[in-house]
Amino acid sequence: MPLPTRSSSRLTFGIIALSLAAMVGAGSLLAARSNDWWWDNLGGPDSSHYSALDQITKANVTQLEVAWFYPHGVTAFNPIVVDDMMFVSGRGGSLIALDPTTGKELWIHEGLTLSARGINYWQSADGKDKRIIFNQGVYLQELDATTGKSILTFGNNGIVDLRDGLRNAEYGFRVPNPGKVFGNAIILGSATGEAWISPPGDIRSYDVVTGKRLWQFHTVPEPGEFGYETWPKDAYKYVGGTNTWGEMSIDEARGIVYLPTGSPTYDFYGADRHGANLFGNCLLALDAKTGKRLWHFQTIHHDLWDLDNVSAPQLVTVQHDGRRVDAVALAGKTGFLYVF
Repeated sequence: MPLPTRSSSRLTFGIIALSLAAMVGAGSLLAARSNDWWWDNLGGPDSSHYSALDQITKANVTQLEVAWFYPHGVTAFNPIVVDDMMFVSGRGGSLIALDPTTGKELWIHEGLTLSARGINYWQSADGKDKRIIFNQGVYLQELDATTGKSILTFGNNGIVDLRDGLRNAEYGFRVPNPGKVFGNAIILGSATGEAWISPPGDIRSYDVVTGKRLWQFHTVPEPGEFGYETWPKDAYKYVGGTNTWGEMSIDEARGIVYLPTGSPTYDFYGADRHGANLFGNCLLALDAKTGKRLWHFQTIHHDLWDLDNVSAPQLVTVQHDGRRVDAVALAGKTGFLYVF
């Protein structure tokens, strides 16, 4: 039998991924948030990439069969499954809601340019208001998760312009990861480019209902802010980067968002940015409600090697000095695993 081509392998993977996701979605009827759903592109606020469901085991995995096939999915996009609805990216830039039991299309919203890595889901405490949150380039938008219609009361006629309030935004940036929902807010990072002048990687939080910006953390500190002295006097006016372009994690119980940051710009030249360059190449712990810095650790001082921190910090419990300790672990490009 000939080996499958790359395209056929991708198609097979797409069938398997959607079928497995269908089993995950059909496994629970709980409307309230629980670990029985796949809430975002990394599984949930803690970005664990893990599901506690036990329907598929080593004993029965060989018995799996295709329950249904949807031919228009985009396999690079991570579907989310909540409240017996599966949300996938499909043909022509569409966002599509499927019945995870049957694969039937529930609604299609066409003409979108979605983040390659996924979307976010939010619902009100009473479960009546359900929203899909996504970005198109530098614009944050929302759809009604039940109907697929745009929510025009969000932001300015349905749009939040992410360039507003960001220094040097005219030099361009994008939002490759969909961020994280915390309570009634969404927290976002960005990919700012690596040129001589680019926007800083400010971390920002927006109200999910109104689109109002709730807080903004300057990753290149401005005068009077902690870390300002680790840069030249006017560096905040021209230095970019120091951004969370990868993944972030939230400890919901403690209200802490953990953010890995990348190097300052220009990546491989630092003569115009002497000093340690906070908050480049850090693990940042911020108060998720206010954006206040709680603590940080810088893995590379004055990075000249583009050793960005990218992967989601993992919330773990470790044995240390004979007792169990809650910790956060970060795997870095340096080849080290940092545990705090």
